[in-house]
Amino acid sequence: MGATYQQAVDYIEEIPRFTTKNSLDHTRDCLRRLGDPQKSFRVIHVAGTNGKGSTCAFLDSVLRQAGYACGLFTSPHLVSVKERFMIGGKMVEDALFLNAFERVKTMVDELILQGLPHPSYFEFLFLMGALIFADSKRKIVVLETGLGGRLDATTAISDPLICVITSISMDHMQYLGNTLEEIAGEKAGIIVPEVPVVYDANDPRAAAVIAAKARQSHSQAFPQVWEDACIVSHDSDGINFRLIQDGPEGILFHLPFIARYQVMNASLALKTIRLLRRLPAGNGHFRVSEEEIREGFSLTRWAGRMEKVLDDVVIDGAHNEDGIRRFIETAVYFQKDHDIELLFSAVSDKDYQHMVRQICERLKLKRVTVTQVGGYRQVPVPELAAQFEKNGVQGVFCESDPEKAFCHALEMKGSRSILFCVGSLYLVGLIKGILAKPQEEIV
Repeated sequence: MGATYQQAVDYIEEIPRFTTKNSLDHTRDCLRRLGDPQKSFRVIHVAGTNGKGSTCAFLDSVLRQAGYACGLFTSPHLVSVKERFMIGGKMVEDALFLNAFERVKTMVDELILQGLPHPSYFEFLFLMGALIFADSKRKIVVLETGLGGRLDATTAISDPLICVITSISMDHMQYLGNTLEEIAGEKAGIIVPEVPVVYDANDPRAAAVIAAKARQSHSQAFPQVWEDACIVSHDSDGINFRLIQDGPEGILFHLPFIARYQVMNASLALKTIRLLRRLPAGNGHFRVSEEEIREGFSLTRWAGRMEKVLDDVVIDGAHNEDGIRRFIETAVYFQKDHDIELLFSAVSDKDYQHMVRQICERLKLKRVTVTQVGGYRQVPVPELAAQFEKNGVQGVFCESDPEKAFCHALEMKGSRSILFCVGSLYLVGLIKGILAKPQEEIV
């Protein structure tokens, strides 16, 4: 008898306790033992520090709108591990998930008997994803890297259609390098010889590294910068923009997000789709109309990234310097007409002191609630409160229980306020879980 869904999830969650990252050759061997399922679909490979998940979501939505059987592989998940495997815009069903788990687990048991290493947490899920997308007969898969790029398990797929690199910033320095150029080099490791690459070129340091890697690989490079886009309108319902190159009569694209940075992510996706249409017929000969792109953008949903979950309540997984900077840009724009209230939490391996300082320097905070998330990495609420008070915020409310903290913040929110819940993906995931409960179960 096979494992139940909960048994499978419990096993997967235990993996970090007994194994570490392996080489790409190890991942390729695992794929081979599984019958090379990745050979049954084509891939758009996406790396970057911030924005890669949103860019993936735009690509997936557009391709589905154009009628393609599209799969989407992203991380991390917020509530359910099944969020990492999207098929036709929906989470993978339990039966498909469990079938893939059993096959990967059986293969791993054989590895162990042969004295070979167990795949890491992310590698195990990537292997499951390859089976899930093959079994569900996906024609194309939008594949987001995990931590880096050059050594990421997803890079075991050697023949992507297009590589995409979103914005690069300082994060995970202990793994990827201590300079922006070093981190960009790791992300640029997804570039494959003679495969085109679309990339965010707004930071000249990162752009130079990516362009050099593309030249070395004889890959066509397609940079995208802010100046390429024109924002026509921006309000609480979203953003309308067009590309400068399309001229004033070009198609107007609507994004159902309030954060301006989504214009850059959508622009990268737009350039990628237009490039996809130009690929030789042997690569699939994709047909996607401009109207299908427009519809795909307007229907895109991406959980936990400047996501409006209730009237004037927004959750955002910003948890590093660049993410917080982008959150602040959005909040500053809206504080012209609204009071800004905050529910905040962070984990100890992030520079939360700097995050709080950045927020307090730019935002006029009417009210702040702090809470604890992240298990052994949690920052106690008195410490978070002290950081806000040190930066001039008076009367910070402390509540260690995230559900009680969220409900308190909702109860206290003013009628002309926007409540932003930020600082950690753990916090975002917990709030998503709270909102999924029946109303009578919420504290």
